[in-house]
Amino acid sequence: MGPRKAEARMTAILLKNGGSLAVPKLKAAERRNQIYEILSASKEPVKGSDLARQLGVSRQVIVTDIAMLRNRFPGILSTNSGYTLNGALAHTRVFKVNHDDDSTEDELSGIVDLGGVVVNVFVEHKVYGTITVPLDIRSKRDVANFIRDMKSGVSTPLKNITQGYHYHTVEARSEQILDEIEEMLDQRGYLIEAGLTPEVYSPKNYGV
Repeated sequence: MGPRKAEARMTAILLKNGGSLAVPKLKAAERRNQIYEILSASKEPVKGSDLARQLGVSRQVIVTDIAMLRNRFPGILSTNSGYTLNGALAHTRVFKVNHDDDSTEDELSGIVDLGGVVVNVFVEHKVYGTITVPLDIRSKRDVANFIRDMKSGVSTPLKNITQGYHYHTVEARSEQILDEIEEMLDQRGYLIEAGLTPEVYSPKNYGV
């Protein structure tokens, strides 16, 4: 689907009002979901100005949204022709999970065994804000190295600052693989939610 078809798809959700098109107001998380869906559906780069017009916001809002989305989806690229998704592993899903430290290796191994790539881990802290750490775990060897490094120091996993709740962005070559990963996480009792674009929290400023 090219930019024109992507725009037509967005136009379909606009509200008609006296012969003009009015864009329904979306929450930030909903708008970012729409941006990601547009980029996923388009085989060609989509200009930021087109996204701004389709979603009824300023160009600067789109720039901010893209920056926030890149924390979850590093495959979003900025080119001279617009924004696009890296086509190598274009299928991406965010999983909210919870487990103890001893289950970390089982969780990560289960994802890579099914063909997924653990792009990052992030938590949403109401005081510290959203904290994202890139991982790029692609194999059992990567998992083993991560577990070794985690056990070699005095630090604990990031999830422990939010009582075990954390998110992983996972990439795969197909939606079917992501479905299988989701099912695995659910069966093992780790999954809380899947397929969401969480709100990004800013750290609180106590000096104001």
